[in-house]
Amino acid sequence: MQTTNTVLMIRPAHFAFNPDTAINNRFQQPPADPIGAQHKALEEFDGYVDTLRKNGVDVLVVQDTPAPHTPDSIFPNNWWSSHADGSLVLYPMEGQNRRLERNKGVLQVLEQRFAISHTIDLSHLEQQNIFLEGTGSMVLDRQHRISYACHSGRTHSNALHQFAERLGYQVCAFHAVDRHQAPIYHSNVMMSVGRDLSVVCLQALPEAHERLTLERSLRDTGKDILALDFDQLEAFAGNMLEVHNRNGQQLLVMSASAWQSLKPAQRQHIERHTRPVVVNIDNIERIGGGSARCMLAEVHFPLRPSFQ
Repeated sequence: MQTTNTVLMIRPAHFAFNPDTAINNRFQQPPADPIGAQHKALEEFDGYVDTLRKNGVDVLVVQDTPAPHTPDSIFPNNWWSSHADGSLVLYPMEGQNRRLERNKGVLQVLEQRFAISHTIDLSHLEQQNIFLEGTGSMVLDRQHRISYACHSGRTHSNALHQFAERLGYQVCAFHAVDRHQAPIYHSNVMMSVGRDLSVVCLQALPEAHERLTLERSLRDTGKDILALDFDQLEAFAGNMLEVHNRNGQQLLVMSASAWQSLKPAQRQHIERHTRPVVVNIDNIERIGGGSARCMLAEVHFPLRPSFQ
């Protein structure tokens, strides 16, 4: 199934600007008030969780710990992913302090509640400076077993193909740049793939043949394409995630800045396929350089019998 009704989110203990990732994340901006940034992040986080639950999404919240300090723990989708066959995948992370997120109790929470059949651990590739940052680096079409990925310092072909081989995916890889011709650091900044709708900034693909290949793959798998421009990419409109609620209704989760950047016809395009769910996370976006999708780790594991 392409979408899930269950997501895991990490409530931050010390959200902050992360210099380890700012090297190639052009969205990050240092805060004027670091102490206030954590307070505001908690307000935005709690409001986000509340909005999802009111819309019928099952949200599993894990409280981060103060030590070791992991300023980006609020973005958990980069270091692990879950799959319907019970596979847990662990990923090689570029940021040194982001690697610490693997040891903060999240896996124990997952193991208690869900039936994890086996673990595919790619994190050892960090020793070779080879990186693949989960569903930030890859946008997965789980229905058709396609991994969409833009090449970057955080998304290496070697690791990408190891993932594909181990989980039976095809790879649709391409180059993508921002308006200043800098490589886009994560694929989920410029595209999302839902059940019937794909939101993608085709302008970001400078190579015509790669752009046509991406469009063809999306259309051949039945996706209706909503094209974004660079202004909308910079407002995090590419960083959406489609989930479904307990009644099976498709929801497209996005930030307020993303929604506000869309034109009326684009909003109507979305509403033909899903119901938009909009959350205010301006502070988190500005300082962390990630948006609504980055904060959600999809849970596709089957539940343990005791939780069914």
